[in-house]
Amino acid sequence: MKKYLVIGNPIEHSLSPKLHNYWLKKNKINAVYEKKMINNNEIEKIILKIRSNELHGVNVTVPYKNVVVKYMDILTKEANETKSVNTIYLKDQKIIGHNTDIAGFELGLRSYGYDAKKKNIFIFGAGGVVPSIIVALKKMGASKILLYNRTVSKSKNIKKLFNDIEIIDKKNIPNDIDMLINASSLGINFSDKIDLNYEKIGSNKFYYDVIYNPSETFFLKEAKRLGNRAENGKKMFIYQAHQAFAIWHNVLPKIDEEVERLLDEL
Repeated sequence: MKKYLVIGNPIEHSLSPKLHNYWLKKNKINAVYEKKMINNNEIEKIILKIRSNELHGVNVTVPYKNVVVKYMDILTKEANETKSVNTIYLKDQKIIGHNTDIAGFELGLRSYGYDAKKKNIFIFGAGGVVPSIIVALKKMGASKILLYNRTVSKSKNIKKLFNDIEIIDKKNIPNDIDMLINASSLGINFSDKIDLNYEKIGSNKFYYDVIYNPSETFFLKEAKRLGNRAENGKKMFIYQAHQAFAIWHNVLPKIDEEVERLLDEL
């Protein structure tokens, strides 16, 4: 039986095993997918397990998407462009680092019927998924991308990759912003609150949270309270997993209402 894994810290919130194991069963594939909380010093051991075929594929979540890059033999175009890896596998005895978050974000956003073309976007956070979101937004024709992160050095690192983004203070979000994205981990815990001046930002904006569990964060609740559209990262999560599953198993799993219901049953 083949074994797959998602690694991160924290990892309790991850629904990846639920989704992948559902698709494995549906497609009659003899494999299992588990989650594992790890520390930085355990990453190399995980890579060695892939190299020895003890593990057949690994997904990477917060906070290791950038950290694992140095352990890869080959980065795909998407992973190299973002310096971010969320899907790892062995091919021709080489450890391949790939990024399915770009496609996951774009397909997820399009499935909500939102067109980012000529839109002004504000991103809160500078974690491992942010470069993927920026690449997807640029691909979709976004007009302007603004970024805020509590640790300014992390914002500057992202600006090194994408010189045309603008680093701003969260107090200075302009009125012409069309979409606000929470790309931080703030919201995974119910007590987490993103300190933004929601009233000042105004209404008729599109709020998007990459977090999908819980399904409604404080960020999204505040958005709805003030009459904005609000969506979580469930669709992004499904589509990025869909891409990884296809790479590992050479099978395109079905995305239907049953899959969405499965993830709603928390």
